[in-house]
Amino acid sequence: MSNETIFRPRARLLLQLGEQLIKNEGIALLELVKNCYDADASITEIFMRQVDKPNKGEIVIKDNGVGMDLSIIKNVWMEPGSEYKAEQFRTRELSPRYKRLPIGEKGIGRFGVHKLGKQITLVSRKAGKKEVYVRIDWTIFDQSKYLSDIPIAITERVPEVFTGEKTGTEITITNLQTNWTRGMVREVFRAINSLNSPFNSPDHFAVNFSIDNPDLLKGLLSLEDIKDNALYRFKCTMAGNEIKKFNYEFTPWPAMKKLQGRTVTERDAFIAKAKTMVDVEDTPIDLSKFNIGTIYFEGLIYDRSPKVMALGMQDKKGLKDYLNINGGIRVYRDGIRIYDYGEPDNDWLNLDIRRVNVPGKRISNNIIISAINLGRKDSTDLKEKTNREGFIENEAYNVFVQAILYTIDKVETLRQFDKNKVRLLYGPKSTAEPVVATLSDLRAVIEEKIKDKELKKNIDQYLDRIEEQYNNINEVLLKSAGAGLSLTVALHEIEKVIAELKLVVQRQKPSDRILNLVERLFDLVEQYGQLAKGRGKKKEDLVKIINNALFAVEYRLEAHKIEVVKNHLNYKGDRFIRCEKSLIISSILNILDNAIWWLEYYAIKKKKIFVDIVADPPGYLSVVIVDNGKGFILPTEEIVKPFVSGKPYGMGIGLHIVKEVMEAHNGLLQFPEYGDLSIPPAFENGAANELSFRKEAE
Repeated sequence: MSNETIFRPRARLLLQLGEQLIKNEGIALLELVKNCYDADASITEIFMRQVDKPNKGEIVIKDNGVGMDLSIIKNVWMEPGSEYKAEQFRTRELSPRYKRLPIGEKGIGRFGVHKLGKQITLVSRKAGKKEVYVRIDWTIFDQSKYLSDIPIAITERVPEVFTGEKTGTEITITNLQTNWTRGMVREVFRAINSLNSPFNSPDHFAVNFSIDNPDLLKGLLSLEDIKDNALYRFKCTMAGNEIKKFNYEFTPWPAMKKLQGRTVTERDAFIAKAKTMVDVEDTPIDLSKFNIGTIYFEGLIYDRSPKVMALGMQDKKGLKDYLNINGGIRVYRDGIRIYDYGEPDNDWLNLDIRRVNVPGKRISNNIIISAINLGRKDSTDLKEKTNREGFIENEAYNVFVQAILYTIDKVETLRQFDKNKVRLLYGPKSTAEPVVATLSDLRAVIEEKIKDKELKKNIDQYLDRIEEQYNNINEVLLKSAGAGLSLTVALHEIEKVIAELKLVVQRQKPSDRILNLVERLFDLVEQYGQLAKGRGKKKEDLVKIINNALFAVEYRLEAHKIEVVKNHLNYKGDRFIRCEKSLIISSILNILDNAIWWLEYYAIKKKKIFVDIVADPPGYLSVVIVDNGKGFILPTEEIVKPFVSGKPYGMGIGLHIVKEVMEAHNGLLQFPEYGDLSIPPAFENGAANELSFRKEAE
């Protein structure tokens, strides 16, 4: 014998949904404002009164949209989860006034009112209809057992709010759920202001926010207040597997008289050669595989260096505070924001982590204000989560993120060139050796903070040995073939540990933690000390060195179907040089790695690498490595700088290491033109590298 029954939702379910689906008061208001947008409003007014007193306060949201009649309120507004808007979107039914597709489609936006207050009054009027009045006391839902036990009175009346020809909806929320603080009011004001894209707002839609105590908003900067303080700006378009349009501008402030601005577009070599998008594993990024549509990406980038800011900023603290709260990359669809991308606690692109890994190049959330704009009808594979915290992380979302990161990398590379010029001319000048200066700062902090004499004595002994060992490393690495990566990594790693140790001491953490860090720092310096005491330079056969390097990448060359023209095997002169063999092999491998990557990226049909030994320039013996790709996409004077790379996600350290290694060998890293070399015509447009070793006196 079987029995049947039905679900009987408890009345408090609506309250629980409102509490759990809506993250905070800002999102609650944004959901109600989005409803105003979907209602074809051109203006939405938000007014707050006495919100610091929950029992007396009220919040009013009023729009001039098409309004609702009795039928829509009963059959749509009073039905949570209604498919009314979803059906409008499926059939591409545009709004009558401004031809909008609905932003909402899940039928849950109205739960925002539950988050804000316990009582609401709704007044709405559709053209040619009476005004509809609804009052709901949410406290009854806690007291009643089932939803069906709570009748809601809906009244039609002669218009009192929307008189004459006016239409729209007004929601008044009272008996507020929370005691609003100054910080909450300012946060909601910021959220409302961020609803529209700062670069591409929808036509005929504005939100006006007011409060009975305007002092609560005093001192808040707007984007208009700081727009002109951005040194770098960009605007680009992505579709399919390419960057279609690209514009980057460096605009020095008037006080930066030694600098000239510049503009880079998709026609410049750097972008023209790197338009095809690939991910971190060099897999093609193709937006056309999903319904994502064209991506419009625009942003402003700032310089927070105090010395630089002093040249062009009056309110430096105001700018920093604004960037701390509003910085990041936001996403908009048809000009309306998708929450919560770009919020301070949502580093959805991992910008801050990327910056830690490559600090000289990468941007962080607190120096960029940016907007990504999508079309509503073309981006259906990017689906919003029910809780309104971004998109569902499906395959389409992953491709979308990869395309954004690829383009950011191009902007970061261009910005790095200009940033280096700014810092060179106007940045802080440090004359102290970095690690030693940092150790000196650490000693001062220890002297001030550490009271335990025995502990202080132990730490000082360690620091004396660390400084002595580091000075030995520094001297050896700067004057020998151990330069380059060894010194770069040593500086980076040692300074990171010192910074961590300094922080621990300042916070007066337990002594065992301090000692552990000091021992870790000592071990690190000692390791580099052992590295610096390597076996030194010996007389080596340059042909064998090249062969060793080629052998190391033999499998990769075969996998990528790259032919190596081994012209170096035909060299008949003296082919011995004095060098640190392992470092020269590593340098050649760096160049071969670059060639392999770019030949694959450009999809060259018959990939080739030409290798030769030449007695040129006079007094030198040189290794020449040229590929048959499209050449360097960045100026050669830039690619040897640390953390500069034309590759997406590249560290930008390879050619810098090669340059340092060659200088430590009293040699040269050069990038000759085609006419300077005797090579086959097939390599005319490729990237040419020349490692030149000074011949020993006979």
